[in-house]
Amino acid sequence: MAEYRGMPVVKAMAEKFKEQVAGLKEKGIIPKLAIVRVGEREDDIAYEKGALKRFAGVDALVEVIALPTTISQDEFDKVIIRLNEDKEIHGILVFRPLPKQLSDERLKELINPLKDVDGISMINSAKVFAGEKSGFAPCTAQAVVEILDFYGIELTGKRVVVVGRSLVVGRPLSMLLLKKNATVTICHTRTKDIAAECSRADILIACAGSARMIKKEYTHPGQTVIDVGINFVDGVMCGDVDYEAVAESVAAITPVPGGVGTVTTSVLLKHTIESAILG
Repeated sequence: MAEYRGMPVVKAMAEKFKEQVAGLKEKGIIPKLAIVRVGEREDDIAYEKGALKRFAGVDALVEVIALPTTISQDEFDKVIIRLNEDKEIHGILVFRPLPKQLSDERLKELINPLKDVDGISMINSAKVFAGEKSGFAPCTAQAVVEILDFYGIELTGKRVVVVGRSLVVGRPLSMLLLKKNATVTICHTRTKDIAAECSRADILIACAGSARMIKKEYTHPGQTVIDVGINFVDGVMCGDVDYEAVAESVAAITPVPGGVGTVTTSVLLKHTIESAILG
Protein backbone atom coordinates (compact mmCIF):
# COMPACT_ATOMS: atom_id res chain seq x y z
CA MET A 1 0.00 0.00 0.00
CA ALA A 2 1.31 3.43 -0.98
CA GLU A 3 0.51 6.46 1.13
CA TYR A 4 0.06 9.63 -0.90
CA ARG A 5 1.07 12.39 1.48
CA GLY A 6 0.56 16.07 0.73
CA MET A 7 3.92 17.51 1.75
CA PRO A 8 5.91 16.20 -1.26
CA VAL A 9 3.26 17.83 -3.48
CA VAL A 10 3.56 21.09 -1.55
CA LYS A 11 7.36 21.13 -1.89
CA ALA A 12 7.24 20.48 -5.63
CA MET A 13 4.67 23.24 -6.12
CA ALA A 14 6.72 25.66 -4.01
CA GLU A 15 9.76 25.35 -6.28
CA LYS A 16 7.71 26.50 -9.25
CA PHE A 17 6.08 29.26 -7.21
CA LYS A 18 9.45 30.69 -6.15
CA GLU A 19 10.44 31.06 -9.80
CA GLN A 20 7.12 32.69 -10.69
CA VAL A 21 7.23 35.12 -7.76
CA ALA A 22 10.84 36.06 -8.58
CA GLY A 23 9.79 36.78 -12.17
CA LEU A 24 6.89 38.95 -11.00
CA LYS A 25 9.13 40.87 -8.58
CA GLU A 26 11.37 41.83 -11.51
CA LYS A 27 8.29 43.55 -12.93
CA GLY A 28 7.53 45.27 -9.63
CA ILE A 29 4.66 42.91 -8.74
CA ILE A 30 4.38 40.99 -5.46
CA PRO A 31 1.50 38.48 -5.31
CA LYS A 32 -0.78 39.41 -2.42
CA LEU A 33 -3.74 37.66 -0.84
CA ALA A 34 -6.35 39.34 1.36
CA ILE A 35 -7.91 37.03 3.95
CA VAL A 36 -11.23 38.27 5.33
CA ARG A 37 -12.06 36.63 8.65
CA VAL A 38 -15.25 37.46 10.55
CA GLY A 39 -14.82 36.44 14.19
CA GLU A 40 -12.29 34.08 15.80
CA ARG A 41 -13.24 30.56 14.72
CA GLU A 42 -10.43 28.15 15.57
CA ASP A 43 -10.54 26.35 12.21
CA ASP A 44 -10.36 29.68 10.34
CA ILE A 45 -7.37 30.80 12.37
CA ALA A 46 -5.62 27.46 11.83
CA TYR A 47 -6.13 27.71 8.05
CA GLU A 48 -4.99 31.34 8.16
CA LYS A 49 -1.73 30.35 9.86
CA GLY A 50 -1.14 27.69 7.22
CA ALA A 51 -1.71 30.20 4.43
CA LEU A 52 0.66 32.73 6.02
CA LYS A 53 3.36 30.05 6.18
CA ARG A 54 2.88 28.96 2.55
CA PHE A 55 2.96 32.51 1.20
CA ALA A 56 5.95 33.56 3.32
CA GLY A 57 7.84 30.52 2.01
CA VAL A 58 7.90 31.98 -1.50
CA ASP A 59 8.01 35.69 -0.52
CA ALA A 60 4.39 36.38 -1.39
CA LEU A 61 2.20 38.54 0.83
CA VAL A 62 -0.93 38.06 2.92
CA GLU A 63 -3.07 40.79 4.50
CA VAL A 64 -5.51 39.62 7.17
CA ILE A 65 -8.68 41.66 7.64
CA ALA A 66 -10.21 40.55 10.95
CA LEU A 67 -13.78 41.77 11.38
CA PRO A 68 -16.18 41.59 14.35
CA THR A 69 -19.06 39.11 14.21
CA THR A 70 -21.43 42.07 14.68
CA ILE A 71 -20.43 43.76 11.41
CA SER A 72 -23.34 44.95 9.27
CA GLN A 73 -23.96 43.89 5.68
CA ASP A 74 -23.24 47.42 4.47
CA GLU A 75 -19.88 47.62 6.25
CA PHE A 76 -18.94 44.11 5.11
CA ASP A 77 -19.77 45.02 1.50
CA LYS A 78 -17.52 48.08 1.75
CA VAL A 79 -14.59 45.87 2.80
CA ILE A 80 -15.08 43.55 -0.21
CA ILE A 81 -15.48 46.49 -2.60
CA ARG A 82 -12.27 48.07 -1.26
CA LEU A 83 -10.36 44.85 -1.83
CA ASN A 84 -11.89 44.46 -5.31
CA GLU A 85 -10.56 47.91 -6.21
CA ASP A 86 -7.13 47.60 -4.56
CA LYS A 87 -4.67 46.96 -7.40
CA GLU A 88 -2.07 45.52 -5.00
CA ILE A 89 -4.48 42.75 -3.95
CA HIS A 90 -4.52 39.80 -6.35
CA GLY A 91 -6.57 37.31 -4.38
CA ILE A 92 -9.44 37.49 -1.89
CA LEU A 93 -10.34 34.64 0.48
CA VAL A 94 -13.40 35.04 2.71
CA PHE A 95 -13.85 32.49 5.47
CA ARG A 96 -17.31 30.99 5.61
CA PRO A 97 -19.84 30.33 7.02
CA LEU A 98 -20.60 33.98 7.64
CA PRO A 99 -22.68 35.26 10.58
CA LYS A 100 -26.44 35.14 10.00
CA GLN A 101 -26.76 38.86 9.26
CA LEU A 102 -24.37 38.55 6.28
CA SER A 103 -25.54 37.17 2.94
CA ASP A 104 -23.48 34.42 1.34
CA GLU A 105 -25.29 35.00 -1.96
CA ARG A 106 -24.48 38.71 -1.81
CA LEU A 107 -20.78 37.87 -1.35
CA LYS A 108 -20.81 35.55 -4.37
CA GLU A 109 -22.22 38.38 -6.49
CA LEU A 110 -19.95 41.07 -5.08
CA ILE A 111 -16.49 39.48 -5.06
CA ASN A 112 -14.38 40.20 -8.15
CA PRO A 113 -14.19 36.86 -10.06
CA LEU A 114 -10.63 37.67 -11.13
CA LYS A 115 -9.62 37.81 -7.44
CA ASP A 116 -11.94 35.05 -6.25
CA VAL A 117 -9.13 32.55 -5.67
CA ASP A 118 -11.31 30.03 -3.81
CA GLY A 119 -13.89 29.83 -6.59
CA ILE A 120 -17.06 30.88 -4.73
CA SER A 121 -18.51 33.28 -7.30
CA MET A 122 -21.15 32.19 -9.78
CA ILE A 123 -18.90 33.25 -12.66
CA ASN A 124 -16.04 31.01 -11.54
CA SER A 125 -18.44 28.15 -10.83
CA ALA A 126 -19.84 28.48 -14.34
CA LYS A 127 -16.35 28.51 -15.85
CA VAL A 128 -15.35 25.38 -13.94
CA PHE A 129 -18.52 23.59 -15.04
CA ALA A 130 -17.92 24.72 -18.62
CA GLY A 131 -14.34 23.43 -18.51
CA GLU A 132 -12.78 26.85 -19.08
CA LYS A 133 -9.19 27.30 -17.86
CA SER A 134 -9.73 30.90 -16.79
CA GLY A 135 -12.04 30.00 -13.88
CA PHE A 136 -10.70 29.40 -10.36
CA ALA A 137 -11.94 26.12 -8.90
CA PRO A 138 -12.45 25.80 -5.13
CA CYS A 139 -9.03 25.17 -3.58
CA THR A 140 -9.87 21.81 -1.99
CA ALA A 141 -11.24 20.40 -5.24
CA GLN A 142 -8.14 21.55 -7.12
CA ALA A 143 -5.90 20.11 -4.37
CA VAL A 144 -7.23 16.62 -5.16
CA VAL A 145 -6.26 17.06 -8.81
CA GLU A 146 -2.78 18.31 -7.80
CA ILE A 147 -2.23 15.15 -5.72
CA LEU A 148 -3.39 12.83 -8.51
CA ASP A 149 -1.15 14.65 -11.01
CA PHE A 150 1.90 14.59 -8.72
CA TYR A 151 1.64 10.87 -8.05
CA GLY A 152 1.13 10.09 -11.72
CA ILE A 153 -2.42 8.76 -11.50
CA GLU A 154 -3.77 8.58 -15.05
CA LEU A 155 -7.42 9.61 -15.21
CA THR A 156 -8.28 9.05 -18.88
CA GLY A 157 -10.86 6.30 -19.11
CA LYS A 158 -10.70 5.56 -15.38
CA ARG A 159 -13.85 4.98 -13.34
CA VAL A 160 -13.91 7.56 -10.54
CA VAL A 161 -16.51 7.62 -7.79
CA VAL A 162 -16.91 10.88 -5.85
CA VAL A 163 -18.79 10.50 -2.57
CA GLY A 164 -20.27 13.93 -1.86
CA ARG A 165 -22.10 16.50 -3.96
CA SER A 166 -21.32 19.85 -2.29
CA LEU A 167 -20.57 22.95 -4.34
CA VAL A 168 -17.34 23.31 -2.38
CA VAL A 169 -15.80 19.95 -3.31
CA GLY A 170 -17.93 17.19 -4.84
CA ARG A 171 -19.52 18.90 -7.82
CA PRO A 172 -16.59 21.11 -8.96
CA LEU A 173 -14.15 18.23 -8.43
CA SER A 174 -16.30 16.02 -10.65
CA MET A 175 -16.07 18.65 -13.40
CA LEU A 176 -12.28 18.84 -13.05
CA LEU A 177 -12.07 15.06 -13.34
CA LEU A 178 -14.35 15.00 -16.39
CA LYS A 179 -12.04 17.53 -18.01
CA LYS A 180 -9.27 14.97 -17.59
CA ASN A 181 -11.42 12.34 -19.35
CA ALA A 182 -12.35 10.31 -16.29
CA THR A 183 -15.71 8.53 -16.14
CA VAL A 184 -17.26 10.06 -13.03
CA THR A 185 -20.05 8.85 -10.76
CA ILE A 186 -21.29 11.06 -7.92
CA CYS A 187 -22.67 9.27 -4.87
CA HIS A 188 -24.60 10.85 -2.00
CA THR A 189 -26.92 10.07 0.92
CA ARG A 190 -29.71 8.88 -1.39
CA THR A 191 -27.52 6.58 -3.49
CA LYS A 192 -28.73 2.98 -3.38
CA ASP A 193 -26.11 0.42 -2.37
CA ILE A 194 -23.38 3.03 -2.12
CA ALA A 195 -20.81 0.43 -1.02
CA ALA A 196 -21.25 -1.46 -4.30
CA GLU A 197 -20.91 1.73 -6.34
CA CYS A 198 -17.72 2.69 -4.52
CA SER A 199 -16.19 -0.77 -4.78
CA ARG A 200 -16.37 -0.64 -8.59
CA ALA A 201 -14.21 2.51 -8.78
CA ASP A 202 -10.61 2.64 -9.93
CA ILE A 203 -10.31 5.83 -7.91
CA LEU A 204 -12.52 6.54 -4.90
CA ILE A 205 -12.74 10.10 -3.57
CA ALA A 206 -14.49 10.66 -0.24
CA CYS A 207 -15.74 14.19 0.42
CA ALA A 208 -19.08 13.71 2.17
CA GLY A 209 -18.10 15.18 5.53
CA SER A 210 -19.04 11.99 7.38
CA ALA A 211 -16.39 10.58 9.71
CA ARG A 212 -15.01 7.16 8.71
CA MET A 213 -17.99 6.28 6.54
CA ILE A 214 -15.88 4.53 3.89
CA LYS A 215 -15.31 0.99 5.16
CA LYS A 216 -13.38 -1.94 3.70
CA GLU A 217 -16.41 -3.20 1.75
CA TYR A 218 -16.45 0.10 -0.19
CA THR A 219 -13.01 -0.66 -1.63
CA HIS A 220 -11.05 -3.29 -3.53
CA PRO A 221 -7.38 -4.21 -4.06
CA GLY A 222 -5.78 -2.00 -6.69
CA GLN A 223 -7.97 0.99 -5.86
CA THR A 224 -6.67 4.49 -5.17
CA VAL A 225 -8.50 6.22 -2.30
CA ILE A 226 -8.42 10.00 -1.81
CA ASP A 227 -9.79 11.17 1.54
CA VAL A 228 -10.90 14.80 1.53
CA GLY A 229 -12.80 14.68 4.83
CA ILE A 230 -11.81 16.59 7.94
CA ASN A 231 -13.78 15.46 10.98
CA PHE A 232 -13.18 15.34 14.71
CA VAL A 233 -14.16 12.30 16.78
CA ASP A 234 -13.42 12.55 20.51
CA GLY A 235 -11.07 15.42 19.76
CA VAL A 236 -9.07 13.44 17.19
CA MET A 237 -8.96 14.47 13.54
CA CYS A 238 -10.02 11.83 11.04
CA GLY A 239 -11.20 11.64 7.45
CA ASP A 240 -14.27 10.26 5.71
CA VAL A 241 -12.37 6.99 5.26
CA ASP A 242 -11.90 4.44 8.03
CA TYR A 243 -8.14 4.46 7.48
CA GLU A 244 -7.28 1.49 9.69
CA ALA A 245 -9.90 -0.71 8.03
CA VAL A 246 -9.15 0.35 4.47
CA ALA A 247 -5.42 1.07 4.18
CA GLU A 248 -4.17 -2.50 3.84
CA SER A 249 -6.82 -3.46 1.28
CA VAL A 250 -6.14 -0.78 -1.37
CA ALA A 251 -3.24 0.17 -3.61
CA ALA A 252 -2.89 3.75 -2.40
CA ILE A 253 -4.52 6.13 0.07
CA THR A 254 -4.17 9.69 1.36
CA PRO A 255 -3.95 10.14 5.14
CA VAL A 256 -5.86 12.58 7.35
CA PRO A 257 -4.18 14.71 8.52
CA GLY A 258 -1.27 15.08 6.10
CA GLY A 259 -3.05 14.53 2.81
CA VAL A 260 -5.38 16.72 0.75
CA GLY A 261 -5.70 19.44 3.41
CA THR A 262 -1.95 20.02 3.32
CA VAL A 263 -2.12 20.91 -0.37
CA THR A 264 -5.13 23.25 -0.16
CA THR A 265 -3.18 26.35 0.95
CA SER A 266 -0.66 25.73 -1.83
CA VAL A 267 -3.52 25.84 -4.35
CA LEU A 268 -4.61 29.12 -2.76
CA LEU A 269 -1.09 30.43 -3.40
CA LYS A 270 -1.12 29.03 -6.93
CA HIS A 271 -4.36 30.86 -7.76
CA THR A 272 -3.10 34.12 -6.24
CA ILE A 273 0.09 33.95 -8.33
CA GLU A 274 -1.97 33.19 -11.46
CA SER A 275 -4.15 36.24 -10.73
CA ALA A 276 -1.03 38.39 -10.31
CA ILE A 277 0.39 37.12 -13.63
CA LEU A 278 -2.85 37.95 -15.41
CA GLY A 279 -2.81 41.40 -13.81
